[in-house]
Amino acid sequence: MRIISLLPSATEIVCQLGLAEDLVGVTHECDYPERVRHLPKVTRSFIPQDANSAEIDGLVRDRVKNERALYSLDVAAVSALRPDLIVTQALCAVCAVAEREVRDAVYTLPDRPQVINLEPTNLSEVLACLRLVGAAAGCEQRAELEIDMLRRRVATVMERSAAVEYRPRVVVLEWIDPPFSSGHWTPELVRLAGGCEMVGGEGMRSRTLDWQEIVRARPEVMIIACCGFDVERTMQDVPILRGYQGWAELPCVQSGRVYVVDGSAYFSRPGPRLVDSLEILAHALHPDIHSLPAGMLVARQLSGEEFLGREGMTAREKATAV
Repeated sequence: MRIISLLPSATEIVCQLGLAEDLVGVTHECDYPERVRHLPKVTRSFIPQDANSAEIDGLVRDRVKNERALYSLDVAAVSALRPDLIVTQALCAVCAVAEREVRDAVYTLPDRPQVINLEPTNLSEVLACLRLVGAAAGCEQRAELEIDMLRRRVATVMERSAAVEYRPRVVVLEWIDPPFSSGHWTPELVRLAGGCEMVGGEGMRSRTLDWQEIVRARPEVMIIACCGFDVERTMQDVPILRGYQGWAELPCVQSGRVYVVDGSAYFSRPGPRLVDSLEILAHALHPDIHSLPAGMLVARQLSGEEFLGREGMTAREKATAV
């Protein structure tokens, strides 16, 4: 079978099912596992690489408002790759090529491939996507084995969280400029990890936040998981937080419990590594209860200088930083 994936999470699902050798084309954003980086790219983005977060937000809003896709499909490349199966999504207009563009492209191909849309809004539906792809690719048994393995890892976290005596107030930010709540599966992950998400709703879309909503929520833990950004890129935007009124008085800032995670690799992608996201989150919330599996990346806990600036640090903190 010849498979084209039109979103990074689908690429990870295909590879999780042992079908990496069947992948013939991926998106320009597909970067995991390493072997897919060298496959032909069938999409491109209309967002300039040097755009800052506010500019990206403006571009996204404009294109969505005018029903213009953020990504373009290289129909000639797709045709040349002769796919039997195309895996795409219709959940988010920001995350992938528009469903209509994919459908129109398929009609132009001499041998029309099967197209499956992945539209998960919670963790259970994400796992079900493995079953859907497995059925389309003829590897149902492998899919069930992988789903069972992932469910066991989730169950382990849930069992540990059941022993948590206090669930901290948590805010997961999906964007900084402007601030966005988390959505879909992320608030569920917070609950499973032993926390209470204060501004995001389970199964709901992420949304632009009035900063005072965060101030009123008084989060004891903040997780910054910017959509599409790795830790290094997210850190470029962290100083923006210091400009928001009431930032320094937030309980999470006062106690030093502000963390940055790789949103692009984990929280933004509804694929197998969403279970990694749960484990990373659980360890950040309750490190004494939730240990990280070997080789798992820990959430980066910001220093006082990083989230307050030197002007906001005490003399003792400045001396320690030096």
